[in-house]
Amino acid sequence: MELKKNPKSDLLKWSGAISNLGLAISIAFVLVAFEWKAYEEKPLLNISNANSNWESEVIPITIQVPPAAPPPVIAPQIKVIDDDIELDDILTIDIHFPGDEVIPEIKLAGPPNIDVAAEILDFTEVQAQFQGGMDAWYTYLKANLTYPKQPQRMGIEGTVFLRFVINTDGSIQDEEVVRSVDPFLDKVALEVVQNSPRWKPALHHGRPVRSRMTMPIKFKLN
Repeated sequence: MELKKNPKSDLLKWSGAISNLGLAISIAFVLVAFEWKAYEEKPLLNISNANSNWESEVIPITIQVPPAAPPPVIAPQIKVIDDDIELDDILTIDIHFPGDEVIPEIKLAGPPNIDVAAEILDFTEVQAQFQGGMDAWYTYLKANLTYPKQPQRMGIEGTVFLRFVINTDGSIQDEEVVRSVDPFLDKVALEVVQNSPRWKPALHHGRPVRSRMTMPIKFKLN
């Protein structure tokens, strides 16, 4: 025979609601406990019997005295001095030219001579060269050309191209750098060309002429 339970007597159907209600009540108690403020009990202060000594800062009253008036401006007095002074001794310079003296006439023998610089040629029949040839030139460079220390430390090397003019007497002028490598190397190359001995001038139509030459000077680290 099967036993039947009365639905009204089932206590488990209210278990969920009762659990939620208990949880809500416990959370509410915790919140109230955290928010509850407790004050320390102290005796009340009787203001009527207290001896109160209040100090107030007294600001002194200052009276500002107006500044004294500036002294009156006195206009300067102008004294007129008589400048009508007569000079007794007056220096007199009298220059007398003799009337019978004849001034010689200056005559020029001819028109003035105007020195015209000889033409500088870029191409000549016989090119200018160093005394003794190119071998002597390389020997001169080896003996007089110094490699600057700063380009050596920096590892700078290359070929500096110089251009200069060789006069009819073999002297050198108008030195300039055509292609630069380094300012220190350019300076050394110019100095060695400026201090070089006289060259053999170029020849054109059998006579010495001024010519322009371009010379490379190579700097190479060993």
